[in-house]
Amino acid sequence: MSASNDENNRPDIRAQMKDDGRDDRLSFRRFAEHKMKREFKEEAIKKCENHLKNFGKCAQESGLLVVFKCRDLNRKINECMFEHNSPEKFEAYLKDHQEELERRTLKSKN
Repeated sequence: MSASNDENNRPDIRAQMKDDGRDDRLSFRRFAEHKMKREFKEEAIKKCENHLKNFGKCAQESGLLVVFKCRDLNRKINECMFEHNSPEKFEAYLKDHQEELERRTLKSKN
């Protein structure tokens, strides 16, 4: 085996090569949808920010008992995220932002 081949077989190098090739494996449309999904999720997190702050405060105060003492706050986060980050909501978001998706798809191709 050559030195360069041994170098490419290291797990950290292979992982980096895999990450670098991810964009190439995604089609332009899928890549644009992926970016929009990330933005959609960030919006959902912003909408649930109050619940997240409350849970964080409870977790800091509770220490190891966070699982028991903050269960209701965790449930509220999950409900909020499910409401604002569901697959159905994302499909509706894509329909509402169809022009943006097409623009990004064309932009990615160029």
